[in-house]
Amino acid sequence: MRGKTGPPYPYYNLKHMDLEHIAVVLSKDCLILPKMPLVVGVSGGPDSLCLLDSLARLGYAVHAAHFDHRLRPESGQDADVVRRVTDGLGLPFALGSADVAAHARSERLSVEEAARNLRYRFLFATARALGAQGIAVGHTADDQVETVLMHLLRGSGLAGLTGMSFRALLPAFDADLPVLRPLLGAWHSETLAYCQERGLPYVTDASNQDQTFFRNRLRHELLPLLADYNPQIRPALWRMAQVLSGDAEILAQAEQAAWEGCLETAQAGVVIFALGRLRACPLPLQRRLMRRAVALLRPSLRDVDFESVSRAVGFVRAPARSGQMDLLQGLVLLVEPGGADGRLLLVDATLGAAPSTGRWPQLTEDEVALPLPGELQLDSGWRLRAELSQRDQGPFIRVETAWEAWLDADISGPHLWVRRPRAGDRFQPLGMAGRTVKLSDFWINHKLPRRARAAWPLVCSGEQIAWVPGYRLGHAFRVTPTTHQVIHLSISANE
Repeated sequence: MRGKTGPPYPYYNLKHMDLEHIAVVLSKDCLILPKMPLVVGVSGGPDSLCLLDSLARLGYAVHAAHFDHRLRPESGQDADVVRRVTDGLGLPFALGSADVAAHARSERLSVEEAARNLRYRFLFATARALGAQGIAVGHTADDQVETVLMHLLRGSGLAGLTGMSFRALLPAFDADLPVLRPLLGAWHSETLAYCQERGLPYVTDASNQDQTFFRNRLRHELLPLLADYNPQIRPALWRMAQVLSGDAEILAQAEQAAWEGCLETAQAGVVIFALGRLRACPLPLQRRLMRRAVALLRPSLRDVDFESVSRAVGFVRAPARSGQMDLLQGLVLLVEPGGADGRLLLVDATLGAAPSTGRWPQLTEDEVALPLPGELQLDSGWRLRAELSQRDQGPFIRVETAWEAWLDADISGPHLWVRRPRAGDRFQPLGMAGRTVKLSDFWINHKLPRRARAAWPLVCSGEQIAWVPGYRLGHAFRVTPTTHQVIHLSISANE
């Protein structure tokens, strides 16, 4: 048996559970340090009590934590059993409780999902408060087999078929503290025998027999049926997960290399890839990169379904005519022109204005006064400067770039405003005397990426747009031979 983290060592077969074996797994697979605090999630069943007792006997700095889901009238008795065991071992004990059924209804979750969420929130909060190195839970080889089979039935890829790992991060709950599973190489029957031998008063959860739960039906109906075809189905599935975990490590290395080669930016609200390099990746790596990008923006999403991944990859290879596609849970894929092949963005549209990456000037406020003379600090590391001079003091006749403009101060007046675009905005670009265009059409004609439009800064005089930075001056505000005073505007990224 070899863990997904830590140095490899040569055993792939299930071992009989004893303290010596557990000590090796704790050190090599779970990477646990004996002297640092360790929170152990203890349900009161034989698996978690076996784990707790083993860790205590091995001298680890254990803190027991029990969560009462309130799903059974007698659930409070489980906490009493755990407390008696921890008192007997001389271990600290933490108790949490919540109405899981009510939480499931309010959040529209299954009872299983709601129970998991609340339990892990409690365990991680306890671990953080104690400064613990992680959370140990009593998942066994039986749980691993059931998990792998569940993923197989749902059409999972390689990641699902490797099952659970001895040491793993659950970013939806904590990005730093690991979940540790030292008993993945031991069967439930062995933990049961251990508790009986040690005289540990474990409890039996009646809900484990409730076959309205998918995992229970799989455990009590499907696995016995499969055993008719292969009496060794459980160890066979366990070994398959172990072998595939080694294959997954190799793919993970290839994924990391592709991620580093294709990624331009990853921050709150947006992940950006170099589209040409992403398209050059093999299809399996494209799928993995899309899953990883979604996981960054939606860490609470446990499984990204194959259909969503396939749609994302299809968009990478042949974007929609609009250059945009709704993916899932408020995430939007965008293709942005530029460079050899442009960029692919996965954006969290629920944040309102698209997250800025510093590529363009963006305005945080809806509207703000522009000091004259003076400068205005914009979002994403840009600034707008305004200077006032006489007509014969400036070089405005000689040059005008997209990021600077000269306005007739007699026309604009001394009070300028900078604001975001509004619905129905119209603009009279320089050279279009007597005619205006919709600003939305202007954006499209000049191919300004959609995600940059909502917060683009517009310099206005009264209700009129005097300058669209980076694009065009308003015709009415141009400098003419009769101009006396000039306002020089320039916009640039901070150095």
